[in-house]
Amino acid sequence: MKRLQRFMLLGLTLLGTAGCNMASQPVASSGAGWSIDFFDDFERFNTDNWQDQRIWVNAEDQCYVPDNQFNTRQVTDGTLKLRVVDLGEKRPCDNLDKFGQQHPDTQYVAGRIASKNRKEFVKGRWTARLRVRDSGQSGMFPAWWLLGAQNNEAPVEEADETVCWPMTGSGEIDIFEHHSDGGPDHYAARAIKSMGYCGGGDWQALMLVQATRLDEFHEYSVEWVDQHLIFRLDGVEIYRSPDPEDQFPEPLFAILNFAKINDSSMLGSPWVLEVDWVRHEVFQK
Repeated sequence: MKRLQRFMLLGLTLLGTAGCNMASQPVASSGAGWSIDFFDDFERFNTDNWQDQRIWVNAEDQCYVPDNQFNTRQVTDGTLKLRVVDLGEKRPCDNLDKFGQQHPDTQYVAGRIASKNRKEFVKGRWTARLRVRDSGQSGMFPAWWLLGAQNNEAPVEEADETVCWPMTGSGEIDIFEHHSDGGPDHYAARAIKSMGYCGGGDWQALMLVQATRLDEFHEYSVEWVDQHLIFRLDGVEIYRSPDPEDQFPEPLFAILNFAKINDSSMLGSPWVLEVDWVRHEVFQK
């Protein structure tokens, strides 16, 4: 389960910048040895690939709602828009935490989707082309990340989904996370280093904070072959995990979400994480 201590970003140095946009459509093969085995360009919301995920984590202020309620998970013009929306008044929320506690009433609703029990892969390369508008507003927390397929948090649909975070089977890789506490136009990429017990994860040891224009589309990816975990921005390597230990041998599923991490008021329009496409590739030696 994610925890707030990961966001101790203010004392970190932003490493690197990027400003170029890539083509909106990927090619059939993206480099020697790599071939695409999953691709979703969001011409529609495909339930063979994704499901809405309703869960309460990180003491988040918003309520995740399904089926594009309040336009929180909309597919239009070839992109997915995940939004945080201010309803103006509090309403009940049915999201539960992993202990069965129900989220309190809230005026904020949001979208979160997961490929859990739809598209799960061992290693390879995950990439999403996305952007976030008006970054840096207090409470913003959009993310593109991976979680082990045996994770024991909702929805639990298979008998083997019994592994607590961040043990093997429930490991976590964060490809893109923007947290407003560090200001606009930056994101974090990291692997969560397991400390070997339930709830024991080191957020800082394997993390990079990267500067880029978040309101422009970029490709955010992670790849791992053998024991090497490599993060890329627009195809360029920006970070290689310094720990060669293979902590992620299990199948992982993908998550896209936009959360509101504190109780500050939203400014202006709904917050939007816009996703052009998502793909997974496999490396063939």
